[in-house]
Amino acid sequence: MAMDKARISTFFRRLKAANPHPTTELDYRTPFELLIAVILSAQATDVGVNKATKTLYPIANTPRAILALGLDGLKQHIRTIGLFNSKAKHILETCRILETEHGGEVPRERAALEKLPGVGRKTANVILNTAFGEPTIAVDTHIFRVSNRTGLARGRTPLAVEQKLIEVVPRGYRKDAHHWLILHGRYTCTARSPRCRDCPVHDLCEWDEKACCASLKAPVVRTDAPIARRPRRGAARTRTASE
Repeated sequence: MAMDKARISTFFRRLKAANPHPTTELDYRTPFELLIAVILSAQATDVGVNKATKTLYPIANTPRAILALGLDGLKQHIRTIGLFNSKAKHILETCRILETEHGGEVPRERAALEKLPGVGRKTANVILNTAFGEPTIAVDTHIFRVSNRTGLARGRTPLAVEQKLIEVVPRGYRKDAHHWLILHGRYTCTARSPRCRDCPVHDLCEWDEKACCASLKAPVVRTDAPIARRPRRGAARTRTASE
């Protein structure tokens, strides 16, 4: 059974109360730095990406500077990340396109973003939302799981879930919905051993196994339950136009 409008509104009201200003866990200062970080994050952890960009960005954080590094130079900075060979090629080609077709800037249009090597719909949604403040929702494995498990927005494919989320998430919550859901899936509604006992939306969730998982005799309503998230690391995490 899917959630009704009233429960969905309560769902997001509680997530907002616990985390009023959610944002990405990737470290970046410009839309370009975010774009490169998101490309690198495919099948990699945010922690791993941040370690790589911590050494890369002080040396090269513009399309022209990364092109100057060349393929081997770029690989030296990202070799700890999975699939770094193919990602390095994608990044260099993306930088070339940005320089020749977009004046070295990251485009704000979905079609232009999706033409960049290594950028698909999910990555484009992240950039549009986090860098430019658009109310898009990028559906990754965490959001796909949370949406289906809770009954928030069920679908067989990421695109189906994305379209359903856009339909059901109240407009006032849509801009930050991506971050609330990904953090909830990453730290609370995990794939294995979900922390149902600590979940702020436990009583709203439609998952059949939640009571067994939480070992609760009755649903517990916690409107002030915090959402687990990585502690801030000071000024290293700077947002531009937004997460």
